[in-house]
Amino acid sequence: MPDAYDPWFLATPVPMPGVPADVTIVMLPFTHFTVVLAPERRLAIATAVNLDGARLLEIDRGDDWQLDPRVPAEAQTGPEVYARNDLDRGHLVRRRDPVWGERAVAEQANLDTFSYVNAAPQAALFNQGELLWAGLEDYVLEHARTYAQRLTVLTAPVFGDDDPLYRGTRIPRRFWKIAAWNDGDEVSPALAATGYVLDQSEQLDRIDLTGEARASAPPLGAYLTYQVPVVDIATLTGLDLGPLVEADRLPVAVGVRPSDLNRDSSVVKTRWVQLQRVHDVIF
Repeated sequence: MPDAYDPWFLATPVPMPGVPADVTIVMLPFTHFTVVLAPERRLAIATAVNLDGARLLEIDRGDDWQLDPRVPAEAQTGPEVYARNDLDRGHLVRRRDPVWGERAVAEQANLDTFSYVNAAPQAALFNQGELLWAGLEDYVLEHARTYAQRLTVLTAPVFGDDDPLYRGTRIPRRFWKIAAWNDGDEVSPALAATGYVLDQSEQLDRIDLTGEARASAPPLGAYLTYQVPVVDIATLTGLDLGPLVEADRLPVAVGVRPSDLNRDSSVVKTRWVQLQRVHDVIF
């Protein structure tokens, strides 16, 4: 099997996020990416993928989602959570990001992304919205392709105590993403990073997760996408993000407490940059 996530892919180390000692995890390597599964939540607590913009290939998508045989089915959020409702199986490691290199390797990477451990329940328009989750992912991918750039992308849900319980899985209200790249060269590497939080709280509140009927899609305008300090992602998640905090391109003075990062707090309103379009991103 080809190498999984490589922390030295950018010529300067970007290790997998450190997980709190009280959280049980399973490391699951795939082609060009790694998933860190938190079995108690039945979802990934972190994912990391290497993306080589100069070697990307176009591979037919497919849609063959599979449970991962390396972990028990009850430790995964499987097909029963996505049946007869308005929840998408949202890729965490985006399907197209690890699809590069030799064709056989790229084809395997494409298939690997359709593991249920690489998915999380997302309100349909949140997952598909051009200006939101998918729009931000497209922007990152096309930037790498256009400039033949190598990127490391980390993505996962934010686990919250108020995440609604549905069919045995707590549905995340927020997701985080960090894009990192080498802004120097192989001789003198200079790590750079930007962080994002995407919020589907209002969409989940509008979807009937108590019944079996498919709920109508909520208005697109309620989705919120932010560029945020990487240190705030570390605070929200409890993860150790290592050198990514210091590499952040969004200026920030100091860290804050987790309680300061609720949706309506003054810290969020003044410190987080709400994105109306992907070109609002600060690099």
